[in-house]
Amino acid sequence: MSKKCVFVLAAAMLLCSMAFAQDAKTVIDNATKAMGTLKTVEYSGSGFDFAIGQNVNPNQPWPKFIDKSYKRVMNFETPAYRMERIRTQGENPPRGGGQQPVIGEQTQNQTVVVAPNTPWVQQLELWMMPHGFLQAAAKNNATVSTKTVGGKKYNVLTFTAPNKAKVNGYINDQNMVERVETWIDNAMLGDMLFDATYSGYKDFGGVKFPTKIVQKQGDYPILDLTITDVKPNAAANIQAPAAQPPAAVASATSEKLGDGVYLILGGYAALAVDFKDYIVVIEGPQSEERASAIIAEAKKLIPNKPIKYVVNTHAHYDHSSGLRTFMAEGATIITHQVNKPFLEKVAALPHTLNPDKLAQSKRKPSFETMTEQKTLTDGNHVIQLYHMTGIGHHEGLIIAYLPKEKVLVEADAYNPQPLNATPPNPPSPYTLALVANIERLKLDVNRIIPIHYPADNRVVNRAELMRWVGKTSSN
Repeated sequence: MSKKCVFVLAAAMLLCSMAFAQDAKTVIDNATKAMGTLKTVEYSGSGFDFAIGQNVNPNQPWPKFIDKSYKRVMNFETPAYRMERIRTQGENPPRGGGQQPVIGEQTQNQTVVVAPNTPWVQQLELWMMPHGFLQAAAKNNATVSTKTVGGKKYNVLTFTAPNKAKVNGYINDQNMVERVETWIDNAMLGDMLFDATYSGYKDFGGVKFPTKIVQKQGDYPILDLTITDVKPNAAANIQAPAAQPPAAVASATSEKLGDGVYLILGGYAALAVDFKDYIVVIEGPQSEERASAIIAEAKKLIPNKPIKYVVNTHAHYDHSSGLRTFMAEGATIITHQVNKPFLEKVAALPHTLNPDKLAQSKRKPSFETMTEQKTLTDGNHVIQLYHMTGIGHHEGLIIAYLPKEKVLVEADAYNPQPLNATPPNPPSPYTLALVANIERLKLDVNRIIPIHYPADNRVVNRAELMRWVGKTSSN
């Protein structure tokens, strides 16, 4: 090829590149002109929020809470936002987790002032908003493409986020931002889609703003708002909350409950039991970090034995987000049969944004399931697993009972509060269900190990549980 041809080709490629970049700039400019410029905004309304990973079974949407009132103030120039809402119980009767039931009205506030170390997932509350997205797209050299969805044509602006995931904004033929999507890391779902849709645009003081906002994570809504009032470019004096010292990573600590039975604390509680040729762990919670600490402590307490089984009390994310770490360790997951298809899916989902130990090991996981009862024993130690009945927290909820030690391990049915706390009136139906199951199964319980262990690390016994529900202990 002649030098002249090479020059012409290179020039043509450069012109195409410039034209493509100009197209993206034009799309941003047209959308900004149509929607108006926002430096700050205050919007309010009502709707619903949903607790991700807390569904009553793995095939249902996240449990719903009613946002009686909702207000958010955003500053796009000096990035910050403040959210205030009053929420009430949305599931009646209570179904699922998320600290249900909510008694009366619950006030929730959140303030984030973006700093160099602010997690990207928190910053997304700004940059996934329609006007915030356009500003982020301009600053991050977005490219543009066209896409038809449901017969509707969009200009799609795309840029790469700090977490290396794509951020896509769908601009409709009215130059309105109709949808923004990206991917964030989730311990259970891996590269999880996070998308927000915007509709019902209205003019508020010369600025077009949506009156309907729906955010989804894990294929289900996490926020569904109807906006009734918008104050564009209003004063946004958002002060950073008082600086908190960095949270120290709690090291695992242990307590001997009996011969070869150990309680592991330092986060959500877990048990390690010394069987003849292997270790059984009860619960793989929270995160890879917490699961790794539990594994290390179990092997220190019970050396030279593999962890053969980990018992999963239920599939809520805070109680299962360490399971992939146990899978990488080679442990078999014991869970209720309702959870198996979901946990198999969790084991196979890609984790490219933040590869965890299972993604690195590429190990094939192993599962054992149960329905109403399962017993683990080596002839010496005995662990009896029972399916909890009559409880709306989760359809596959398991309790573990060690008859020799008279120890019961439970998750979310009873989360002990400070000793001077006033018991709820009426008692939580979840706690009443725990009492009913103990009585139904005729379990001789001395000590209760709540996975949500009390902050003061006190010993919880059956008498305390019965006092909390306003009954006298039958022990």
